[in-house]
Amino acid sequence: MGNKYVVIDLETTGNAPKKGDKIIQFAAVVIENGKITEEYSSFVNPGKAIPPFIEELTGLNDQMVENAPDFSEIAPKVLTLLEGAYFVAHNVLFDLSFLQEELIETGYNGFYGPILDTVEMSRVLMPTADSFQLSELAIREGLNHERPHQADSDAYVTAELLLRLLERLEQLPLNTVKQLHKLSSGLKSDLDLLIDNIIVKKESSIETIPDILEIHHGIALKKGMDQTENSKMQQINYPVGNEEKEELFRKAFSAFETRLGQFDMMDSVYDAFNQERHAMIEAGTGVGKSLAYLIPSAIYAKENNRTIIISTYTTQLQEQLLSNDIPRLAKMLSFPIKAVLLKGRSHYISLAKFEQTLKDQDDNYDTILTKMQILVWLTETIYGDIDELNLSSGGMLYWNKIKNDETVFLKNKSWLSRDFYMRARKEALQSDIIITNHSLLLTDLVTDHKILPEYTHVVIDEGHHFMKVSGKHFGFTFDYLSTRLLLSQIGLIEQKQLLHKLEQILEKEWINKHELLHSFEVNQMMAELSLEADELFKVISYYAKKRKKASKGYNRISCRLTVDDANMEWRAVEISAERFIFFVKDFVEMVHARLDFIKTVQESLSAREKSSMEELTSLVEELKDLSFVVKNIFLHPSEQFVSWIEMDERAMQNATTVYAQPVTVENYLKEQFFEKKKCAIITSATLSVKNSFNYMLTELGLTASDCSVQQIQSPFNYKEQVKLIIPDDLPEVNAVPLEEYVASITEHIISIAEVTKGRMLILFTSHEMLRKTYELIKESGFLNDYAIIAQGISSGSRSRLTRNFQKFDKAILLGTSSFWEGVDIPGEDLTCLIIVRLPFSPPDEPLTDAKCDQIKQSGGNPFSDYSLPEAIIRFKQGFGRLIRTKNDRGLIFIFDRRLVTTKYGKAFLQSIPEVPVEKSGINEIIPLIKEWI
Repeated sequence: MGNKYVVIDLETTGNAPKKGDKIIQFAAVVIENGKITEEYSSFVNPGKAIPPFIEELTGLNDQMVENAPDFSEIAPKVLTLLEGAYFVAHNVLFDLSFLQEELIETGYNGFYGPILDTVEMSRVLMPTADSFQLSELAIREGLNHERPHQADSDAYVTAELLLRLLERLEQLPLNTVKQLHKLSSGLKSDLDLLIDNIIVKKESSIETIPDILEIHHGIALKKGMDQTENSKMQQINYPVGNEEKEELFRKAFSAFETRLGQFDMMDSVYDAFNQERHAMIEAGTGVGKSLAYLIPSAIYAKENNRTIIISTYTTQLQEQLLSNDIPRLAKMLSFPIKAVLLKGRSHYISLAKFEQTLKDQDDNYDTILTKMQILVWLTETIYGDIDELNLSSGGMLYWNKIKNDETVFLKNKSWLSRDFYMRARKEALQSDIIITNHSLLLTDLVTDHKILPEYTHVVIDEGHHFMKVSGKHFGFTFDYLSTRLLLSQIGLIEQKQLLHKLEQILEKEWINKHELLHSFEVNQMMAELSLEADELFKVISYYAKKRKKASKGYNRISCRLTVDDANMEWRAVEISAERFIFFVKDFVEMVHARLDFIKTVQESLSAREKSSMEELTSLVEELKDLSFVVKNIFLHPSEQFVSWIEMDERAMQNATTVYAQPVTVENYLKEQFFEKKKCAIITSATLSVKNSFNYMLTELGLTASDCSVQQIQSPFNYKEQVKLIIPDDLPEVNAVPLEEYVASITEHIISIAEVTKGRMLILFTSHEMLRKTYELIKESGFLNDYAIIAQGISSGSRSRLTRNFQKFDKAILLGTSSFWEGVDIPGEDLTCLIIVRLPFSPPDEPLTDAKCDQIKQSGGNPFSDYSLPEAIIRFKQGFGRLIRTKNDRGLIFIFDRRLVTTKYGKAFLQSIPEVPVEKSGINEIIPLIKEWI
């Protein structure tokens, strides 16, 4: 750390210095010998007005800079600071380009010394960070960032971040540092110079590698946890009698808050396991269902020497179970318990493939950065799971080359003992509890290569998602972008991709030509296959445009695909699909013939050639799968399936996707899952409709005779904690144009926000309505001092938007689909929930349309048998966002008056906990809110 670093941050009037944007604040923090030695900051008079959006972002206004010096006055100080130093910034090219422009304009030489970018460094040295934004990294590292978007505060936090990054770099083993150095010349900044210094320093002393690391084939890895902490615990006999078990349950909970509902659920899960029958348990918010199924699962697994599978829908819940609930379980129980998380094979890295690709020379920037991220990550990870990493989209493309799958050419046994996937499977075979996801659970039913060990007992948490995942799983998807990507990775010979590498090997080995097609014929086949793929998507998009009914807003078309030989557009799709399948078949056979020949001489191939042929083999298998999908969607569609096209009208075929799914999954699940398992516990906070489980039982293919049902009420006092308000001065949602409805609800949102001081989550059912409401709130100017965060408009994932919402005192969060569930904002961070519209699926959505048709044909009522119960379950999910602990209090506003003006509205209220309901106009609501607060 002996170098001098000057960390710079600028606030500017815009982002284009060449177009006359100017600096309005300059800040620098100097680091020497690993310590901050100097700070300097100054406002700068830009000689022009500060735009309103910059004022809003930074809090800097014209008055603050009118008496500030011109840049020319501070330029000598800036150059003195930078002398002999690394120029460092968070997104360095932005700050450097501005500074260069200003320095040159005022007659000075620019800065031409070494540069470092803390974004780039963070990506490499903190590869598992959720986000590389400065404010997010500050939270992650526990750095105090008081005034984001003000140069002095940003520069100081960036300097503290740089010190952390330098420390991390120095702590890496020499092997890793040398590998990073080889790659670092391809970066945007001069990290290679810095790494060079570290190598010299490390080589001048004797390095001791920490006990937790090992070097294998030149790559530093964290040692595997072959023996978990739990397995070192002394074995204790399990209780046998019921009284002893009850005593164990009580003892286990003695250190934790007692929840009677939790005990009920534990008993029910344990009884269902023993009686070998299915059970559906709805556990209200706050019951603590995770521990209520984990404890009986652990005891039953130990007593019967069985493995219990726990399946969830979200990664978030898997991580919570593994990092929170399982350690709590270990503390509670008086015997050792082993639990592992198991995912699909492609989630894990193949170290053999990674080692091979490290030798490639012709990498692009994204690949270089991703390789560096992975080298650092391998010194930290014990699972080797891609979900831990934060990769760019280019990084994800590279991951596809190094993911774990079956290998033909790369039989590198030297990595077998360190293989993350094999280790995860081995641990799973020795585990009492395996945590996985719904998708893998379903994949394992039908695949020849089973990942999960044999099991008979399973807990399905977030069970209300199981049928939707099943629909996708038993269905097919065919989309333009992934098809195009697949074909481009194989490439034409002149594009120097995998087909080129295949032909090079054949040339080198001088393989008997009369047995194989000539290279130009091979190239011709690839060119024709690409053309056929494009043609197929063109006719699909033409079909969709001719038959478009439902527009999803944002130029989105969604239309059902129906077999109709009399229809000209359908015949064109059918003929094009036949041609595509024919070309795929010929191409795959040709490549296989060549690969089979290469296998006979594979001993003479270099490791890099083997790696390329491995990748080609994998892509050809994907191409075969694609052909199977096209056949099932277009040529042999099942009568039990519904197929539909979704596309963006602005693009000819770039955003076209075709889906095919079973209209109902009940028979699939009944025959392939529930009849094959002895006991499945389906649990969630939202399984019943008007206190009945009939809807969910039917959808999953279960009956009351083979599945017991139970409702466990939330321990929260909803009557005291919640007030539900229905404004009666809003128009009926379907009775007025969208613009008029948005204008009315926006007025109410503003009025409510001003009284509640924000802390508000607003749930929409359509992105179009969300966007229009957001724009109108912004235009009104009434809530300028509130942070308005909107899904799809504010950048970031759901969890990042939620974190940003929690950061501000006065904030409003607008969300659609994914925000109706899984968002956990306890305490005063959220005190007001608005549900804009009852969450019915649009009737013209293809899957909804097909389900309703099927119900009609079998003599049922589509609305009461499907649309209403589905909307109620979604509504219950939304309702559950507000009260997350026994101390929370809050208000829920339902803007959709159908809740009180229709007969079915009562069903929604009967499906949630009993709460006081108020109906009144906004003028009466305001004093009511004040009184409640």
